[in-house]
Amino acid sequence: MNDLIKMTATDVVALLKAKKLSPAELIDAAEARIAEVDEDVNALPTLCLDRARAHAARLETENLSDQPPPHLHGLPIAIKDLTPVKDVRWTMGSPIFRDRIAGHSDLMVERLEARGGIVIGKSNTPEFGAGGQTFNEVFGTTANPWNTTLTPGGSSGGAAAALATGQVWLAQGSDLGGSLRTPASFTGTVGLRPSPKRVAHGPSALPFALNSVEGPMARNVADAALILDMMVGQHASDPCSLPAPDRSYVDSLSKIPKFGKVAYSPNLGQCPIDPEVAEICARAAQEFAPHCSGIEEDCFDLTGGDDIFQVLRAQQFAASHAPTLEKYRDQLKPEVIWNIEKGLNLTGDDIGSAQRAQGALYNRVVDFFGTYDLLMTPAAMVPPFPHSQRYVEEVNGHKFDNYVAWLAMPYLLTITSCPVISIPCGYTKAGLPVGLQIMAPNAREDIALQAAFAFERDHDYAKRVPLNPIIPMGSKNNLKSVA
Repeated sequence: MNDLIKMTATDVVALLKAKKLSPAELIDAAEARIAEVDEDVNALPTLCLDRARAHAARLETENLSDQPPPHLHGLPIAIKDLTPVKDVRWTMGSPIFRDRIAGHSDLMVERLEARGGIVIGKSNTPEFGAGGQTFNEVFGTTANPWNTTLTPGGSSGGAAAALATGQVWLAQGSDLGGSLRTPASFTGTVGLRPSPKRVAHGPSALPFALNSVEGPMARNVADAALILDMMVGQHASDPCSLPAPDRSYVDSLSKIPKFGKVAYSPNLGQCPIDPEVAEICARAAQEFAPHCSGIEEDCFDLTGGDDIFQVLRAQQFAASHAPTLEKYRDQLKPEVIWNIEKGLNLTGDDIGSAQRAQGALYNRVVDFFGTYDLLMTPAAMVPPFPHSQRYVEEVNGHKFDNYVAWLAMPYLLTITSCPVISIPCGYTKAGLPVGLQIMAPNAREDIALQAAFAFERDHDYAKRVPLNPIIPMGSKNNLKSVA
């Protein structure tokens, strides 16, 4: 494995800034690593290396050392295939858009590129980001590098697998029901779901939607803070978008406070949890004790949370994709059809009730953070499962009636509008990563990052990636085959 690939994004950016490395060298290193491992994980099916080299050449003419922070100084990054990058294939994992080339870049991509990020490829995602398992009819299936017969989760599964195998140093993802946090948990990486509107993006057909967010993925917490600094800032194209904080997220890690009381919930009061995952996460929460005044098992009341999420998600699917269903029904996967139709069948009463319930929930969350500084809880009900399985149908004898219900651990926190980070906190007996969610009050991404950084410093989990894909004997398969 190339030594450059093993380095953290923070260290590589420092070398770029000092002109001890060039963007072109990093693109070459990334290209070599992609050629070496991506056949085994299928994380970055669309590359744009010529475009990246042209960007690098433009950066070479600038005095990057004079660029004010935040700046990436020519670091290669990956963008999720739900997000447009000008002149690059943009499928959203759907055969409907198999051959589409983006005519524009999302403003978030423009911001990342203006701040020195070089897009080298698009990461794989399920169709329209629907589901916690990364497969689609355009590019096939993405595998988990810790065991290539298993899934890296979704919908930012391609981003997570690319990071875990060292194909890129940083990646962007998105999250509605856990799409940043589940892949982080399944691959031993870091995924941060920011508060709504913390990361501006667009132009969007639904600029006032609050439940889907863009966010950073990285191999460690400091690198996640670094890319988040590059992503944030108000923009007129995204109404209600938040300004960048007065103090950068990277700077916020320079001094970690002693936290007050911290709550730990093994199941958010209602979720079935794999016993091994429960044990690992409970132990991890107790290991945080030196950094706080005490840890108690507690959680705000999430009664009705499942209905809130399912209604608001379905409403968003109908608003986003109803015209696509009408025109291309025969090309959509059944889970997407189900979610759109669920949204189309909602009544005004259904939506109003969910919104009122979410408001009441948020008020309980505010009260909760009057007592506790943080909430910790497992990032997923289960460890990684076979990628031949579309979704988890049952946990501990509890059978689910839809394809997203197994994602309740992350999505019940989505509806709080609070920032949540998933960090690796241990491994199963089979050697598979397990993630811990840390939730902070609304708009306090700095607190979530500080807590995660404190935990990370006590362990070696972040140092276990990148890794070469682990291919069980006799399991080699063609991930790029599609039905």
